[in-house]
Amino acid sequence: MHPLLTRALLALALVLGGGWLGARLGAPLGQAPAAAVGGCVLGLLVALLIDALHAARLLRWLRGEQREAAPTAPLLWGELGYRIERGLHQREQALRREEQRLWQFLRAIEASPNGVVLLDARDQIEWCNGVAADQLGLDPQRDRQQRLGNLVRAPALAAWLRDAQASAEPLLMPAPGGEGRQLSLLLRPYGQGQRLLLTQDITARERLHAMQRDFVANVSHEIRTPLTVLAGFVETLATMPLAEPERARVLELMTQQAQRMQALVADLLTLAALEGSPRPPVDAWVDARELLQALLDDAQALSKGRHRLTLELALECQLAGSREELLSAVGNLVHNAVRYTPAQGHIALRLRGREDGGVELEVVDDGPGIAREHLPRLAERFYRVDSSRSRASGGTGLGLSIVKHVAQRHGGELQVHSELGVGTRMRIVLPAARVRA
Repeated sequence: MHPLLTRALLALALVLGGGWLGARLGAPLGQAPAAAVGGCVLGLLVALLIDALHAARLLRWLRGEQREAAPTAPLLWGELGYRIERGLHQREQALRREEQRLWQFLRAIEASPNGVVLLDARDQIEWCNGVAADQLGLDPQRDRQQRLGNLVRAPALAAWLRDAQASAEPLLMPAPGGEGRQLSLLLRPYGQGQRLLLTQDITARERLHAMQRDFVANVSHEIRTPLTVLAGFVETLATMPLAEPERARVLELMTQQAQRMQALVADLLTLAALEGSPRPPVDAWVDARELLQALLDDAQALSKGRHRLTLELALECQLAGSREELLSAVGNLVHNAVRYTPAQGHIALRLRGREDGGVELEVVDDGPGIAREHLPRLAERFYRVDSSRSRASGGTGLGLSIVKHVAQRHGGELQVHSELGVGTRMRIVLPAARVRA
């Protein structure tokens, strides 16, 4: 039965019961009709009082924090309290579900490799993830409701935020703090005047682009010089009558320039192969003695008796990796030593063990040495301590870059120690995992 109908019947029962009771009590006194009316009124008042008490209890519960269950009551007020309590419980469950979804969404943004900043219509920070805080120098909690332009003092950023047309394109700017990092900022509108700011650290990408530009410029420069010489000699041969000795000399110089370009292209192809191929295997073993003996024979052929060459093996072992790459790497060190060490100088090839189980493949000479300021950049592509002497000796400026790549591909490193007037010591250090007795 519907609660309202039940409540009406109960009230009617109280009124009729009160009237009947009043008529019974007033009959002996001859006042039955008046007593019956009074009983009906009294029954109605009782029904209203009961309703008022239940309503007051329910209202007091609603005004509170609803930590306890809704007050129980018969009929309408009990049903009403139950319905309200169930509605509040369902609303709390829906709010918890939405909070959980929001928390998961924010965690997903926090895991993003890019910075994310939520800005309101006044460019005040509503929320930002840790990456954005690190890149822009913000505090995710303290800086909320602060204007981004007041926290990041960069005129380019302030103008970019104000200009809606400009902010449609990414903004490139240095990161705050003067650490040399470069940032790319992207702004997108959403919601009611709000904007989403995305930040990305592009330092590595910009450095790569700069390296690529420098590399192309260096290659162009290295190739242009011998091409210019060859073009000049070809024109000379085509337009001028030369005696046989002069003709032979020109052809010899042309051959040298062609060989220089061939060496440059070969080193470039070697670098490309190293950068684009998988790491050398760890189960292909190369005999260290045989490897160094082959390098010593090659060095003797290149030296033509001008230097004293020695081979020093402190242990017998095998090396895991690519024989061709190891030959190329150590061969570059040996060839550099032969090229730059004066006649009658001493060049030593050494193989020594390390305390950690690794080995050192070392080339030592007593040549002129290298100034300390050049040592950190020796393995850069096309970097030369003395450009004229390097080109005259046939160097391409890529040899130590190849050595560094080979060492890193075998899990090791290239170490250079040199002192002016004393000599140079270059070694490839390989880890214990690449060594077998």
